[in-house]
Amino acid sequence: MPPVNYHEGRFPPVDLKWPALIPLIGPAAAAVARYDGMLAAIPNPSVLLAPLSTQEAVLSSRIEGTQTTMGEVLEFEAEREVSSSERHDDIHEVLNYRAAMREAELQLATLPFSLRVVREAHRVLLGGVRGQHKAPGEYRRIPNWIGPPGCTIETAHFVPIGADKLDGAMGDWERFAHTETQDRVVQLAILHAEFEALHPFLDGNGRLGRMLVPLFLWQIGLIRQPMFYISAYFEARRDEYYERLLAVSRDDDWTGWCCFFLEAVRVQAEDNLTRASAILDLYQKLKVRVAKMTRSQYAIQALDWIFERPVFRSSDFITSVAIPAPTARRFLRVLKDGGVLTLVREARGRRPALFAFPALLNCAEGREVL
Repeated sequence: MPPVNYHEGRFPPVDLKWPALIPLIGPAAAAVARYDGMLAAIPNPSVLLAPLSTQEAVLSSRIEGTQTTMGEVLEFEAEREVSSSERHDDIHEVLNYRAAMREAELQLATLPFSLRVVREAHRVLLGGVRGQHKAPGEYRRIPNWIGPPGCTIETAHFVPIGADKLDGAMGDWERFAHTETQDRVVQLAILHAEFEALHPFLDGNGRLGRMLVPLFLWQIGLIRQPMFYISAYFEARRDEYYERLLAVSRDDDWTGWCCFFLEAVRVQAEDNLTRASAILDLYQKLKVRVAKMTRSQYAIQALDWIFERPVFRSSDFITSVAIPAPTARRFLRVLKDGGVLTLVREARGRRPALFAFPALLNCAEGREVL
């Protein structure tokens, strides 16, 4: 079967079937609004929702073939060591995903949603990892194609737009991002599909395309922080995700893709709300409990620190939490004895103990993992 080629001349779509989309738009918008209301209630969401941001980076990277878990990423951040070079590369791709999101957020504080921001995020995403030699931050200047490992352009599943037409096509993509449309979430669905179809970079297109979902929702004011976690839906339905994207070019089925995307947004907004609510509830309960357990003015400082780093070395807690060292050591004993922290590894020689905060990890995963 010959490959599907990019849908040249058919972006943006002109014949969306709105009667099919309208029943999905309302529930998706309402779910996003409820989730945004939760974001408004969370003090310092960049700290409390840090595990969800890590989980999003893990799942988005897993769609592209990485095998690491959130626990492995957090343990690596604490330990800076890993069992194999392959797992080391997987973990660094996840860390780069988070770094690229932070860079894009910083850029968007002063710049509009633009190709400049996209290229800068891509530069960070590929820096120092397996794609570092694939022109980070620069559009490809050669053909690329999507298919099984080792396939040729003739045996690929999909062939994106030619490199000679890429600059103009990306300019059209940026202009569409700033066009007033009938519905902004449908607009985002179209932007995501078009970005993946153009495949403007030699590597990292899938991850960057998914990263653009929370960034766009934030920029148009549907959420107040760029914290929306979409990849779990796509990762759980990976085959349908790819098939819906392919059908845009093969069958001109923009409507089918938009229906799939709207349902993804609704389901993930509800899931995001559930997990964020659980994390906020955990934080509020522990504020009272940890204050009683430690009887210290430093209780909230310590709690905020472990929410941002739910797997950590004892030495890092003692030196980084801005609490007197004897008090910090006492905190670790009290929180472990009180069941807030779990001792993952005893201290041995010059190697410090490793602790985990299981209740937070379980909230972020949505299941018992520790």
